Amino acid sequence: MKSYAVVYEWAGSNYSAYVPDLLGCVACADTLQEIENLIKEAIEIYLEVLQEDGKPIPEPSTEIGIVAVMI
Repeated sequence: MKSYAVVYEWAGSNYSAYVPDLLGCVACADTLQEIENLIKEAIEIYLEVLQEDGKPIPEPSTEIGIVAVMI
């Protein structure tokens, strides 16, 4: 099992998500719950296609953090 960092963004009228370690692995949805499910499915399909094509599976390398600042 591998765990990939996912970036979730509110785009004004919907959510989008992408996986920095998997170029082009993206999803869009109306709710945060829906986008979480769709990006998981997108990752699984992305990795399956790489395997079918005989390409290496990228190792997760992106680290995430949250920084709080006083403004």
